[in-house]
Parts: sequence; C-alpha cells; structure tokens
Amino acid sequence: MTLNVAAVTVDLVLLTIRQGTLQVLLVRRGIEPYLSRWALPGGFVHDDEDLDAAAIRELREETGVDSSAGHLEQLATYGAPGRDPRGRVITVAYLALLPDLPAPVAGSDAAHAEWRPVDEPELAFDHDRILADGVERARAKLEYTPLATAFCAREFTVADLRGVYETVWRTKLDPRNFHRKVTTAEGFVEPTGHSVTRDRGRPAQLFRRGPATLLHPPLLRP
Repeated sequence: MTLNVAAVTVDLVLLTIRQGTLQVLLVRRGIEPYLSRWALPGGFVHDDEDLDAAAIRELREETGVDSSAGHLEQLATYGAPGRDPRGRVITVAYLALLPDLPAPVAGSDAAHAEWRPVDEPELAFDHDRILADGVERARAKLEYTPLATAFCAREFTVADLRGVYETVWRTKLDPRNFHRKVTTAEGFVEPTGHSVTRDRGRPAQLFRRGPATLLHPPLLRP
C-alpha cells in the first residue's frame, strides 16, 4: 500500500479585547501563496516537535506573543482537499484567549502583525472558517467555564468582567443580575481585599479568578 504524505501545520486564533471590541491577531503574509493577504498566524510543524510545541513556537516567531500570557487550547482540525494551493495540508487550529497586550511584532514569513476586529473579511486559505469556529468556541466557553477571566488583568472588577461577556456575546447584560450570578457561582471569582475608584465613582471591589474549572450554574447567553 502506498501512503499519501500530507503536510501538517498549526494555525492560531488569538482573541483579545481592545478598545471595547473583540479582536483577533492577524498577520499580513510576506510570501506566496496569498502574498500580502491577512491570515491567522501559523506554520508547518517540524519533524521533531509535537503540535503544542509547534503552536507555541509559531506564536512566538510570527507575533512575539508569549503563550503563557493567557489560555491556549486545541480548537479543531481542518483537512479539506484544496484548502492550501501548495498541496495536501492538514492544519490543527488552536484558540488562545488573552488580556489586552502590546502591539505584536511580526517575524518569520509574516510581513506585519496586527490586532484586527474579528469580522475581518476575506482571510487567506480557509481562515475565515477557522476564525468563525474560534469565536463561537469562545462564546460558548464563557457560558460554562471561568475563561472570561483570561481577557482580564490579574485583578479586575465585576464590571470589567461584565464588559468581557458583553463584548464577546455582543449583548447588554443587567449589572445587578450579572453581579449576583458571578459572585454566587462557586469558585468563579475571589475577592482580593482591594478596591479601585474609576471616573470619580464609588470604589469597586477587585477580584481574581477562583479555582473553579466549570461554572455551576452556567451563565447562559440571553
């Protein structure tokens, strides 16, 4: 039996909240195919590395972003014939949720790296589909896990956290109801004992992420 050898790549959907909008890290391709088109960061997996190592390496090489800054997980595998004009290429996509970070630094085969709104049209390859899948995964995970805190600084207010949910879900939430749900969900957030005053308002209590891995009860989208 003859084996058909396919190349393996990793692609990264890196999401953050900047200027009140959900944004994704994109690179402008510096090589063919799709020269000068926006694309997700990523590249080929080396023979001597596993998938997670390849994702972390590509993240660092193409953007200068450190994966330890937020949450990173496998999203899905994409292998449709013809998805890459260079030949048979299967990609394993990763999803990262990150707090607002400094401007990325392009490298490797990326001419430029930039945070862009998630509705950025006409990405290279099949990256529009991968991005859409990543955004939907993030929206779903905010319902039943505490991963919304990955978009926040180490210490945050409940209003900061509500802003994450409102931005990712693209909806408005009742402040009092949200505060009650967040502070009564076991292990979701923990008070730090500190407070902060913003815009001449009343002091707001600061929290950090608690030990929970799942939310009971979940915070369901409206």
